[in-house]
Amino acid sequence: MKLATWNVNSLTVRLPQVLDWLAANPVDVLALQELKLTDDKFPHAAFAAAGYQSVCFGQKTYNGVALLSRTAGQDVVRNIPGFSDDMARVISATFPLASGAIQGDTPPGIRVVGAYFPNGQEPGSDKFEYKLAWLQGLRAWLRSELQAYPNLVLMGDYNITFDDADVWDPEGMRDQIHCTDEERYELNALIALGLADAHRLFPQAPKSYSWWDYRDFGFKRNHGMRIDHILISHALQPLATGCWIDKIPRKNERPSDHAPVVLELALNHS
Repeated sequence: MKLATWNVNSLTVRLPQVLDWLAANPVDVLALQELKLTDDKFPHAAFAAAGYQSVCFGQKTYNGVALLSRTAGQDVVRNIPGFSDDMARVISATFPLASGAIQGDTPPGIRVVGAYFPNGQEPGSDKFEYKLAWLQGLRAWLRSELQAYPNLVLMGDYNITFDDADVWDPEGMRDQIHCTDEERYELNALIALGLADAHRLFPQAPKSYSWWDYRDFGFKRNHGMRIDHILISHALQPLATGCWIDKIPRKNERPSDHAPVVLELALNHS
């Protein structure tokens, strides 16, 4: 089973790229962020023609998230229950699996939370305070989600790096947005709930980034950051067989500034 996340930075602009990527990479679930369109404009028919069910939570001009899947998701939830927010940032669903696919799982299934974390703008700003409050709201809700759904995946654009290894210029970005102690504390607080950074479960090349600025030839010079993450619950960790960043779409004409991140799980088929 393969799951992936991709901030497409406007689905209207990059729908053909998403469809091409799915054709070349037929993942089971793809979480999208920054749709930048309302629900009535979401291209359900185009994804259905490609063999994917879709649920979305859109917003005009900004934000917006979706889950594309081979099988229909169940128990769909939009945004963070218990946290008041008028931004379209989170969509969750459970994807049933065949009986025995995950040993001891009753009922069988994986809970997928796709999220577009706030950017935060700059430390000390109102948007930064919103980001920290949002992260705390997410953590409080995920604590109960993990109890209800032990097989859980949280993936999306986190807009936070874990540490200096995730930053092309750690000294230059020190205490800047995406790299502050406050943001990293909240990110590690999610890990402390019982999650693991799937990317670092496996050997990775140095300077493996998922985002590059459009300016100053950021991608060509590999001046990037790893801010797109897939966190998996401890129950799923033994099933993870690989996690990687697919940089190929970043080479497209008019690409998103983010690259997809892919997780592979080995499931029982007895």
